Amino acid sequence: MGHGLLPLAASRKYRMGDSINSTKIDIPGLLKKYDLRPDKSLGQNFLIDPHYLNRVVDAGSISHGDTILEIGAGLGNLTTLLARRAKEVYAVEVDPGLIPILREVASHEDNINIIEGDILKIDLDDLFLPADYLIIANIPYYITSNLIRHLTSGKNRPHRMVLTIQKEVAERIVAQSGKLSLLALSIQVYGNPVLISKVPSGAFYPVPNVESAIVRVDFFPSPLITEDRLDVFFQLAKAGFGQKRKKLRNSLSAGLQIDKDSAEDLLAKVNIDANRRAETLSLEEWITLTIEYSRSHPPIN
Repeated sequence: MGHGLLPLAASRKYRMGDSINSTKIDIPGLLKKYDLRPDKSLGQNFLIDPHYLNRVVDAGSISHGDTILEIGAGLGNLTTLLARRAKEVYAVEVDPGLIPILREVASHEDNINIIEGDILKIDLDDLFLPADYLIIANIPYYITSNLIRHLTSGKNRPHRMVLTIQKEVAERIVAQSGKLSLLALSIQVYGNPVLISKVPSGAFYPVPNVESAIVRVDFFPSPLITEDRLDVFFQLAKAGFGQKRKKLRNSLSAGLQIDKDSAEDLLAKVNIDANRRAETLSLEEWITLTIEYSRSHPPIN
C-alpha cells in the first residue's frame, strides 16, 4: 500500500488552541479503493469537513498528557487529529472492513492504539484507562442512549466527553427544568452538558437525513447523588417518565407498583405537587425525591 492516504503534515505536537491544518481526506476515494461502502446498519456517516473536525478536537480542551478513548474511529480522520494533541489515543472500531484503512492512516502516528470490537461489549475497566481520560467521538446515532448508559455505569467514568450526535438528541441532553427527559437526567446527574456547535448534514459522507451537534460533558468528581442511591434515582426517573404524559401520582404509582395514595404521600413529603408531570421536575427535585424514597424504602439485605 502507498502512503498517499493521509495528506497531513509530519507528526508534531500542538499547543492547546492551535489550529490544526488538516487537509480534507478523500473518504469516498478511500472507500472505493478498498471496495467498501458505508454500512447503514452500523450508522456510518463519516464527519469529513475539516472545520467541524477541528471543532470537535477543540471542544475537548486536550492537553499533551491526556489519554483519549475514541469510539467509532472509522477511517481515522478524527483519530489522527486527536493523536497530535494527546499523549495516547485508544481508537475503537466495530467494522472489521475499516480496520485495514484505519491501521494505515494510524501508522503516521505512534500513539494510536486500535481496538477492534463493539464498545457496548467492552468493559472499560479492562482497558486500564487513567482516571482522567477523555472520550471524544463521532458516534453512530442509533447507539447514543445505550452508549451513554454504558459509559456512565462503570467505575472509571471519563473526566470529559465530547460527542457528535443527532441535534435533536443533543438538545434533549442539555435541556433544563420544564423540558427534562430521562436521557437528560442520565447525563446531568453525572456532569454538566453544553451544546458546543450545530453541524450541518453536508459535513458528513454520506449525507445523513438529520442535523447533528457537538456536545461536551464535563463530569463531576462524583455524581450529584451518592453512588448507593443511583439505582433508586433511576428507578424513580424511569417510573416517572414511563408514562410521562400522566400526572406523577399516576406514573409513579404504576412504575413503582404502589397505590396512588402512597405515591401522593411520597410527593407531598418533598413538596412536589402530585398533579405535575415528570418533565417539569428539576434535577434537584428528582434528587430530593430519591433521598426521601430511599429513607422510606430501605434496601433489603
